[in-house]
Amino acid sequence: MITLTDSAKQQIIDLCKQNEVDAVKLSVEGGGCAGFKYDWGFTSNDKIASDDEVFELTEGKFVVDGMSVMYIAGTEIDYVREVFGSHFEIRNPSASSSCGCGESFGV
Repeated sequence: MITLTDSAKQQIIDLCKQNEVDAVKLSVEGGGCAGFKYDWGFTSNDKIASDDEVFELTEGKFVVDGMSVMYIAGTEIDYVREVFGSHFEIRNPSASSSCGCGESFGV
């Protein structure tokens, strides 16, 4: 399963409110420096597929593309706030390698 920290949950809720969308969606696509890359986006309730993994939050949802679940099972997603920028940090135990940007990984 996928774990969201409280910080990540709050950021997803904030993004849904700010962008007036139903959900934040994470997918894994081929490409990137290490073979696969994370793809973040927004989606609406009517575009959530039946095989997508849906995490209901107090306001909004976090959705993982159904085909991507096998690549990120066991992952912890955190939202890190730093002085010079903030970002989602993905700790994926299935990744055997990753690139310096943190958006690309290999399995």
